[in-house]
Amino acid sequence: MFEKLKKMLEKKEERKKDLKKKAEACEAIEELRGINSEVDKLNDEIEELRGLIAEAEKAEGSGEGETRSGSPVGESQVLATYGVGSGESKKEEREEDPYNTIEYRKAFMSYITRGQVTEDLLGVNQPELRLDAYTGTTDVSAVIPTTIMNELIEKLEEYGEIFRRVRKTNIQGGVDVPILSLKPTAEWITEAAPSDRKKVQSNTKVQFSYYGLECKVAMSLLASITSLNMFEREITRLLVEAMVEAMDKAIIAGSGDGAPLGITVDERVPNGNIITLTADDVARWDSWKKKVFAKIPLKYRARGSFIMASGTFEGYIDGMVDANGQPIGRTNYGITNGTQERFGGREVLLVEDDVIAPYDSANSDDVIAVFCKLSDYCINSNMQLTMFKWTDHDTNQIVDKAILVADGKLLDASGVMIIKKA
Repeated sequence: MFEKLKKMLEKKEERKKDLKKKAEACEAIEELRGINSEVDKLNDEIEELRGLIAEAEKAEGSGEGETRSGSPVGESQVLATYGVGSGESKKEEREEDPYNTIEYRKAFMSYITRGQVTEDLLGVNQPELRLDAYTGTTDVSAVIPTTIMNELIEKLEEYGEIFRRVRKTNIQGGVDVPILSLKPTAEWITEAAPSDRKKVQSNTKVQFSYYGLECKVAMSLLASITSLNMFEREITRLLVEAMVEAMDKAIIAGSGDGAPLGITVDERVPNGNIITLTADDVARWDSWKKKVFAKIPLKYRARGSFIMASGTFEGYIDGMVDANGQPIGRTNYGITNGTQERFGGREVLLVEDDVIAPYDSANSDDVIAVFCKLSDYCINSNMQLTMFKWTDHDTNQIVDKAILVADGKLLDASGVMIIKKA
């Protein structure tokens, strides 16, 4: 049923073999470079074709390749469904999600890499605009396709050590939300005395705003990409690198003005949970136990983590010794591959120096470490990125600009311990 797809794959693989033989006999450097460039392009096309065949076979096996009447779908319809057709212009409606069709994904790629505004792009994003009227690239925005967004979220969960541990919600901004509805409690009841509905005070509410996280990508990084699969992988990588850094910074030290309110800036953290350590204290086990560990409420200890710069952990915590100069008893090495950053049985998350300053370079009263349960922090966003084209007139360069609307706040500040430099 998929003979045309398979024949296309066979031809490209044969062409690849011919090019390899030609490269072995080639002696001219410029000709060899051209052959290698064509082989790289063929590799991308072969990989994409194999993916299309696998998806088509999966759809046929699950029954999706049949019409409503039960008769099989024709070969030309299957080829059109997966973006490889014989020139037919009619597009079948295959996806409930308009941002997940192959036409939209290809239109999005053309918009980002070449600035082309097509009907497939406008029909989903700005149906009021028409191609017969002049439409500049600055007039158009494009929502990132669902396939890229799903991959982006998965990568954020994998690489963002701070972001992947916080709670994520999608709540309307500008509305007071009782914290009890986001972080519920439970209590025992009897037949005679049912549980009363919790009385929510004004200080037990949280309100999320609409803050934009802007991520700029130079067009030159993407302009040379011709394969859809490679384009989606590359733009995901670029966005993840920028967003992970911005999200982690905001969760720890966001100002709350135009950005999420960071843990170390939140005024709801009790004064008794803000601890100051001298240079002598930060290197002593007994000082940490008396001044920090002893004050952590029991219900926050189980899943709490220390967050600090590598300089503080490596220079003071991991190198901590007893009165005789011997390392404090612990097992940090040999359990798994690499080092396990732990302190007093608690996980230690290392962050860059511009997020939390290391003790040696921190000023007096600067935060040098935080202990908290990151699931008590909430990022509120619909996780939908919109791309714009933006022109930097100072450098005469076109930049693709992605904007994510999000906000974040602590839901429970009682278990946060903030350690500062004396």
